[in-house]
Amino acid sequence: MINFEILINDLFSVVTSDKTLNPIDNKRVFSLVNTFENGYWDYHKFQKFIWNNIKETALSYRERQSLALEGEDSILTEAAINLRLSESENDIGRGSEISEILLYGIMKNYYNALPIVPKIFYKQNSQDNAKGADSVHIVIESEDEFSLWFGESKFYKSIENARLDVIIDSVKDSLTLRKIKKENRLITNLSDINDFAEISKELRTKIIESLSQEQSIDSIKPILNIPILLLHECSITGSATHFTDEYKAQIIDFHKERATEYFRRQISKCNDVDLYSEIKFHIILFPVPEKKPIVDKFIAKAQIYRS
Repeated sequence: MINFEILINDLFSVVTSDKTLNPIDNKRVFSLVNTFENGYWDYHKFQKFIWNNIKETALSYRERQSLALEGEDSILTEAAINLRLSESENDIGRGSEISEILLYGIMKNYYNALPIVPKIFYKQNSQDNAKGADSVHIVIESEDEFSLWFGESKFYKSIENARLDVIIDSVKDSLTLRKIKKENRLITNLSDINDFAEISKELRTKIIESLSQEQSIDSIKPILNIPILLLHECSITGSATHFTDEYKAQIIDFHKERATEYFRRQISKCNDVDLYSEIKFHIILFPVPEKKPIVDKFIAKAQIYRS
């Protein structure tokens, strides 16, 4: 399994020096970084992680199972077909699939989450039902308890304040009654929830009943988690050549500052959301040296599989 280096994995109350912010106990900061090799950021390792996880985001469980007998190339070919690739250099969303896949991989490998709704698959095959969160997962907390995760992911050339505001607006919109009900309906009607052996029959029944349209979302919010992935171009990473203590310290300081600014703005904009303090928020920060070569190589490889 490919692992990235964890620099921060703490409650926001531990990370921030601004004790005037409230509420902060329902927030966490997770900072991940790729390593370097031979004087360069390890592009190969990053791309390999993306392609190792693409099938679970772009294919349904049953589709993966049916293609398994044909081999890995068939699975990756079908996954590539389901991608919506933008060829325009000016498209701000170009490469958004990369951040969605990265979030899925992080959720699976670091949070032990089950990818209940493969969003890239449903965006390609059922557009109306797929609008909403970029990632929908369930984490089994115990034999009879679960938590619900609706993720947002972005791949930005920078994470200045204007960019933070955009994703906060998106997060707030996702917490409306209509949007939560819609995600719950997608889980119970379209997902792979019935196919996961890890979910017992009893827990599966509880999940479906808890997410039914008749249930008040007030009962959902205490188990609701919103992971926000900010995959971003970073000048610190761009100028580094080795995985040194100095590099790690610089990234930690930068990510702490950005996380504090993000949550400061989120609290200001979202504090009027009903039961806001009950919902758990996770900001996940991942720096890259440059966005364009990552996106270009990803699209080129996807085109090869498609052809």
